[in-house]
Formats: sequence, structure tokens, C-alpha cells
Amino acid sequence: MTPRLAAKVWIDAYLRRLDLAAIPAHVARKGDPTAGAVLVKLATLDGQAVGYQRSFDLMTGERAWVVLTEGAERDVDEAIARQSDFDPDLWVIEVEDRAGRHLLDEEGLAG
Repeated sequence: MTPRLAAKVWIDAYLRRLDLAAIPAHVARKGDPTAGAVLVKLATLDGQAVGYQRSFDLMTGERAWVVLTEGAERDVDEAIARQSDFDPDLWVIEVEDRAGRHLLDEEGLAG
């Protein structure tokens, strides 16, 4: 099993990769810099969005990004707000890309 990076380290690397790909993104909510969970909201700038969370497969020990919620951006925002209400350590990264790029499936970010 791969050791986990501190949340802040992973987020800084993720934002840098997005920047290199000219994909706008920002930290919408800061969580615990060491162990906070991370949600990524992808807004496609047409009123739609997808919220991704990292999931852990107990059988394989692998981590993967899965869809937490998708649909109208305001509905995705509400779902993320509910998540934030019961997890004070949660980070939320907002990505804006008309083409729907988020890079979460790329090497080094996927798991």
C-alpha cells in the first residue's frame, strides 16, 4: 500500500498540475493540512457540476476518485456544503473547465 501524502502537499501538487494544463482552480475551503479529506468540484461553466471524493476499496486497498454528486451546480454546492457541515477537516477544491477536465485520472493523482 502506498503511503498517504499530507492533504496540503497533495493539494499543492494538484493545483500546480492544473495550472500547468491551464485549467483554473482554487481552494474553496481549507481543511486539516495533514489528514483532511479532499473533495473536488468540477464546474463545466454551463450550470452543471460534478463533485468527486476519494474512496477506499477495502478489498484491494486501492484508492480511487468516485462521483459523490452531479447535476445542477447549485445542487452539487448544497451536497458539498452538507459534507462540510459534518467534516470540519474537509478541503474543497473547485475546478472550472468547459471541457470537463479535472486530471484526477492522471498518474500520481488517480489514487
